[in-house]
Amino acid sequence: MSGRISKVSGPLVVGTGIDNVKMYDVVRVGKERLLGEVIELHGENFYVQVYENTTGLAVDDPIENTGQPLSVELGPGLISTIYDGIQRPLEKVMQKSGYFISRGIEVSSLDREKVWDFVATKKVGDTVSAGDIIGFVQETVIIKHYIMVPIEIFSGKIVEIKSGKFVVEDIICKIETEEGIKELKMYQKWPVRKPRLYKEKSVPNIPLFTGQRVIDTFFPVTKGGTSCVPGPFGSGKTVIQHQLAKWADAEIVVYIGCGERGNEMTDVLIEFPELKDPKTGESLMTRTVLIANTSNMPVAAREASIYTGITIAEYFRDMGYSVAVMADSTSRWAEALREISGRLEEMPGEEGYPAYLPKKVAEFYERAGRVKCLCSEDRVGSLTVTGAVSPPGGDLSDPVVQATLKVVKVFWSLESELAYARHFPAINWLTSYSLYYDVLEEYYNKNLGEDFVQLRTEAMTILQKESELKEIVRLVGLETLSEQDKLVLEIARMLREDFLYQSAFDPIDTYCSAKKQYLMLKTIINLFYKGKEVLATQNLVVTEFITSQIKEKISQLRFIKETDIDQIEHFAKTFLG
Repeated sequence: MSGRISKVSGPLVVGTGIDNVKMYDVVRVGKERLLGEVIELHGENFYVQVYENTTGLAVDDPIENTGQPLSVELGPGLISTIYDGIQRPLEKVMQKSGYFISRGIEVSSLDREKVWDFVATKKVGDTVSAGDIIGFVQETVIIKHYIMVPIEIFSGKIVEIKSGKFVVEDIICKIETEEGIKELKMYQKWPVRKPRLYKEKSVPNIPLFTGQRVIDTFFPVTKGGTSCVPGPFGSGKTVIQHQLAKWADAEIVVYIGCGERGNEMTDVLIEFPELKDPKTGESLMTRTVLIANTSNMPVAAREASIYTGITIAEYFRDMGYSVAVMADSTSRWAEALREISGRLEEMPGEEGYPAYLPKKVAEFYERAGRVKCLCSEDRVGSLTVTGAVSPPGGDLSDPVVQATLKVVKVFWSLESELAYARHFPAINWLTSYSLYYDVLEEYYNKNLGEDFVQLRTEAMTILQKESELKEIVRLVGLETLSEQDKLVLEIARMLREDFLYQSAFDPIDTYCSAKKQYLMLKTIINLFYKGKEVLATQNLVVTEFITSQIKEKISQLRFIKETDIDQIEHFAKTFLG
């Protein structure tokens, strides 16, 4: 059904003349059929946020209602593809319109011409229900793309299924249900604003190892957990997001560049195909989906981009995969909400953000979790969400930061002072926190070492003590401290410079396994224990106990290759006894 434009205000268009329009219906606006979404109904008028540049739209231009919500296509071809915020594949767009996206361009999200080799795992006569796997496609070298029964099919019996080479539009299976025969293709559609269904959420008690020592050892996040990285400009939020995307212990990565600068997204697009997955040796793109919505793209599409990304992530979670979502940055997403809210003339909340900002933030992060998938099988998948927040001037009282901290369980506090001192990752070990310590303790005791939790606690105690001692030194000088206190300062320096500091650009130091982290931490803390014992029983000063040779050896621990980490134990036995 068609209506007409009655008002244009930036990315917001007011329409009239469509009686059956509903909230979140997708509409085509103007003669160029620009894509938009209904976000408010008011009497006979409906308000549309347009996901493209609205220049040239005029009053009385046509609006066509599709009657469908904004949805993503879910099927083979998602992995390795670079999409914009509304799931248009940018490579296909470039082939069709050149280096700049033409307004109103329509491109299929999934390649309709590519042939996939479908292998059926069910047979005729099998009873299936929503979420059951009927077969798979080997999408990349390392990822099997499982074809699942759509959620709208509650239960039924397979009357026809075939293996072979098909395109995504081909019918591969027919299921007899109470409503009749349902035909299945290799892809399905799902509304981006509606979370995908599951049986139940489980306790997230398995750590998501990231290869970053300050995170894995001190402020861990779980598979199915939530975390945020707030920090001022230049403190390294994007680099941390890149590191997590590269090295996190997740089978699928969905990276959402939400309002990012074009050059930062370019770095991702250039680096990811060249980087090798440490577990498989294949390119990282063979398990990555990229959503690139840069800051020069329409602001309304930025608001939709994180929903597009997390819906794709939920789809892979439902296959039983461990999925990690990196959203960079949610502040720019919130700014898009603020602009649209202002155009709607809504009552502004704090700093001009809409009053429902905390609700929107919570709804996004609550889509994370470790879940029992909706199916008749015993299948578990996890979805971990990490969001970068860019408060103006690094002000942690910013409404976006505060709304985020109320719902996430891990807070990595980036500080410009550490970044200016060239300490990376610039995560402040005194102000950051993780609320997953308790649920992960059993895992650490079983898989790393029964003393791991004790070692971490001791290390944090030393770093906190150092902060107190530094204040004393600043007031009255280092000479006033006892040798035991000087030992604390020296061990704290090793923890900061040789353990917490990690170079993202060093080929060895960029990634550190959990086992190596444990051995490094144990070596430094054992050095502290022995130092306390020696200083208490022998007439020595700290500089006589911790020699330059020991300092050099400790500083070299992080450059030991993963295949040679037994050298760390050898060093500990040689120098510490």
